[in-house]
Amino acid sequence: MKGNILAVCIAIVFVILLDVYVFSGLKVLTAGWSPVWRKTIHALYFTYTGFSIVVFILLYFGTYIHWSVLLRTIIFGSFMVWTTVKLLFVLFLLLDDTQRLIQYLSQWGKQFFYTDGTKDAISISRASFIVKAGAVAASIPLVGMTYGILAGGHNYQVRKVTLRLPKLPIAFDGFKIVQLSDIHSGSFYNKTAVQRGIDLVNAQQADVLVFTGDIVNYVASELEPYKEMFAQVTAPMGVYSVLGNHDYGDYAGFIDPRDKQANLRQLIQSHADMGWDLLMNEHRILKKGEDRMALIGIENWGAKGHFPKYGKLAEAYKGTEELPVKILLSHDPSHWDAQVRPNYKDIDVTLSGHTHGFQFGIEKGNIKWSPVQWMYKQWAGLYQEGAQYLYVNRGFGFIGFPGRVGISPEITVIELKSGLLG
Repeated sequence: MKGNILAVCIAIVFVILLDVYVFSGLKVLTAGWSPVWRKTIHALYFTYTGFSIVVFILLYFGTYIHWSVLLRTIIFGSFMVWTTVKLLFVLFLLLDDTQRLIQYLSQWGKQFFYTDGTKDAISISRASFIVKAGAVAASIPLVGMTYGILAGGHNYQVRKVTLRLPKLPIAFDGFKIVQLSDIHSGSFYNKTAVQRGIDLVNAQQADVLVFTGDIVNYVASELEPYKEMFAQVTAPMGVYSVLGNHDYGDYAGFIDPRDKQANLRQLIQSHADMGWDLLMNEHRILKKGEDRMALIGIENWGAKGHFPKYGKLAEAYKGTEELPVKILLSHDPSHWDAQVRPNYKDIDVTLSGHTHGFQFGIEKGNIKWSPVQWMYKQWAGLYQEGAQYLYVNRGFGFIGFPGRVGISPEITVIELKSGLLG
């Protein structure tokens, strides 16, 4: 507890020092303004400093969990946008201070070596051009992140993938799996936009639909306003789901373990209420005529960070040994390298989510980049090692930052074809 309080205090001190430093640039930008406007802007700036400190304190105590979604969106969205803007502006201030330091040392050296000993005060003001360039550059994330909140978080994209499996039974040739992941219903504030996404899911005409975890952020009740909407998602051979790290209530701060258990029971019941078959370390056999294949689903199992390891793949796998094709639903993609590939080489396809593609990045042509790749080797899209595939869905919803920039929410359509590996 003391360590956490110390971390919050350090964060608050950092915010104050950062804002004082940024203020030195703000004074340059407002130097030519009227006194009234200049003082107003300065007052608003430090008011926001106080707001930032309050946000840190609220994050520490966790009271934000009980706020309305709209209030959380406004507060944390504006906080994250403004913090990003300031950090980018700081880069230009550091550039300016670097050149000022070089100028200072140069002038000091000239006085020290080439004068008769008299020293004049050296004063080097900030370069207005660099500061203004920083302000222009900082406006880019301001515009981009604002768009990401207002539109990017619901800009659903259908991504289609064809997987060729040598052992695929002929009856399943052309079999269509639609994958959703990371709904995070506790972050939604626009039911009309969410309904548009659900309609787009049903328009893909899946044979089977799978959901790979994180249907809520903190508690099961977050799903209640959206249960009827997601119950509309259907497929002739069923809708199957697994749990993600957010679904267990681990981040809700339950004091009584019985409350946490009741929360999980409520969430499990919600899957059943929607007509979703929740796989808790178990499997289902999909049948078409005389042909069969296995759909295996495990609870969350993460190899990175401190994410929980509730999944029991050996238990879920048992009974599928003789089936020609096996598809695994496992929320965390780090599970693939840690357990699946080394120990279960006959699991043909693993479907995961979890990373969200960080909700920020670049995917244009051959360019594919996101900060999340520094933590996860497989973070978005299709991966193949030998005869095994992993597909990482970028997520349907969002958490933390209430939107997306460059990494759109995803509806994945996977078509299985018999034949040589792709």
